[in-house]
Amino acid sequence: MASKEESKRICWYVMRDLKRTNAKKPAYKQFNEKHIEVFTPMKWCLKDNNGKQVREKVPFIQDLLFVHDSREVIDPIVQKIPTIQYRYCKGGEYRKPMIVNETDMERFIQAVNASDNPKYYLTEEITPEMCRHKIRIISGKLNGYEGFLLSVRGSKVKRLLVQLPEFFSVGVEVNTDMIEFI
Repeated sequence: MASKEESKRICWYVMRDLKRTNAKKPAYKQFNEKHIEVFTPMKWCLKDNNGKQVREKVPFIQDLLFVHDSREVIDPIVQKIPTIQYRYCKGGEYRKPMIVNETDMERFIQAVNASDNPKYYLTEEITPEMCRHKIRIISGKLNGYEGFLLSVRGSKVKRLLVQLPEFFSVGVEVNTDMIEFI
């Protein structure tokens, strides 16, 4: 059980949504309705709607979401809705929820929101050949961001690779005029 001080601390908690992919109200929508800040990495997907193909945004990883609030606020929701759970740290303290560093999460969200078409990559999908050049963005929405220039065979689009340590990465489109090699 979290101490009283810990339960009031606002953090980015890593959560699981055990609902089916076609659920009407996934966890991220339930948190939004309660005016709790939530981030779920979304991707575009074609879905069949009565025989008609429709583009729809769906979670990149179906059961993953990040909730920004205190345990004091989140715990009652988790107790009330059995399909929403904390993700716990492996090893170490028993049932200690995973937390993402505030700065890393805000940086990641800003990068995703700055791109019209972010491409997500799982950690195991990134190879050393894909990130050979370290770059800095020198203007625009991502001014000051540093990372690797993502090289994907056959792609003409330049992307900055922004990582959310221990989870996944996102490649966001950048203009070549805004790139400075480090």
